[in-house]
Amino acid sequence: MAATDDRDAAAIDSKKEEEVIDEDEDESDEEGPSASAGTDKKDKKKKKKDSGEKKSVEKGAAAAKEDELLQVLRRSRVCEDSRRNTDRAHAFWDTQPVPPMGSEYSQNSGPIEDVPAGGIDDVRAEPYTLPDPFEWTSCNVNDDVEAKEIYTLLNENYVEDDDSMFRFDYSIPFLRWALTPPEYLQRWHLGVRVKANAKLVGFITAIPANMQVYDPVVKMVEINFLCVHKKLRSKRLAPVLIKEITRRVNREAIWQAVYTAGVVLPRPVSECRYYHRSLNPKKLIEVGFSRLGPRMTMARTIKLYKLPEEPQIQGMRMMKAKDMDQVFSLVSSYLKKFPLHPEFSKDELAHWVMPLDGVVYSFVRENSSGSITDMCSFYSLPSSVLRHEKHDRLMAAYSFWNVATTVPIQDLMYDALIFAKQRDFDVFNALNVMENEQFLKELKFGMGDGFLQYYLYNWKCPKIEPSGIGLVLL
Repeated sequence: MAATDDRDAAAIDSKKEEEVIDEDEDESDEEGPSASAGTDKKDKKKKKKDSGEKKSVEKGAAAAKEDELLQVLRRSRVCEDSRRNTDRAHAFWDTQPVPPMGSEYSQNSGPIEDVPAGGIDDVRAEPYTLPDPFEWTSCNVNDDVEAKEIYTLLNENYVEDDDSMFRFDYSIPFLRWALTPPEYLQRWHLGVRVKANAKLVGFITAIPANMQVYDPVVKMVEINFLCVHKKLRSKRLAPVLIKEITRRVNREAIWQAVYTAGVVLPRPVSECRYYHRSLNPKKLIEVGFSRLGPRMTMARTIKLYKLPEEPQIQGMRMMKAKDMDQVFSLVSSYLKKFPLHPEFSKDELAHWVMPLDGVVYSFVRENSSGSITDMCSFYSLPSSVLRHEKHDRLMAAYSFWNVATTVPIQDLMYDALIFAKQRDFDVFNALNVMENEQFLKELKFGMGDGFLQYYLYNWKCPKIEPSGIGLVLL
């Protein structure tokens, strides 16, 4: 059971694409009050035809320019290709209950290995052996000192892009939120320390989750935050971390897991892609996150991405505790349409979506009768900007749970962009999961370099398209 994440960013606005992308467009050939009263009907018809052809050409040029911009306003570096060699050997994963790379997808859902005949009694009781200088620890994320140790390890050693320009910067409040849902176990927050000085040098986590995979609901864990100190990458600590977290989970009679990774391992159940929408294009360009498009000025780029100051949908507001019953019904009903999705309890969903400043933001639409009809949410995951003289953080919002029932999802997510911009985020990221494909193009999200593979441990099932994934892991 393992998880790493890879996310990068860049993006684009939409609502006024024609007037902004081709702001020099000449509409003087339109018929109107300035047309000569003496022009005969044949000339008017010809003029109207010529005008239509001209506008068609201009719109085609604008569309071509827009497509060009969508490619430019991505990270110029290829952050995933170096990790997508599917032919390489997988010495560790070939020993695990996961489908082999290149094998056919199962047409049925079920475990790859059955539960041991003796259940948890057949699971070893002692931890796996670490190299002599190291020892296991269970980390208490609610303790300020230990939380700071976890933060420091991740901040200095966790996922970064291939060019070492950006690295995730999970805040301590975010880590506490991510790791302490209802029924979490501290012993599943697994660390490795150096015996000599107690320095935390390795980490991996599991949290409980009930996942529906096609028909069955399976008790699983979500695996995340696999991290080993850079100076110890040659010590082969990662496989031992994975084996030990698996042992600890198995000791609780749980035999399956879900996880994501930017690398291609045996074998993804789905491959999704990140898309990015710029909220602060000037900063993104300054830090090298995106670049200025051909024939584009900074002023035109900023204008292209400009958003209204206030949400556009009547009745949109931040979610409150009193909304939870209706939000639970809304989200639970919505998720059932996707082959892979979590089955939340009300307490679990409240943990994930109740607004927490600097961590997660949720908004609802309340109609005149007091019913909650729509909701959108995103979480905050900044990245450190490495070795830049002006900027040290990139503020990224990540699309979370979004349910539109009375408005088009494009309109709902347009308001989500506005809410994120109001809170000084620089970029809004979304995977092409659930119904997100419906708004990505219209809202001018740019296709990112980052892929995210979804994996199931000890579970086989048919391949799931991104639109069938109803799950967002942190």
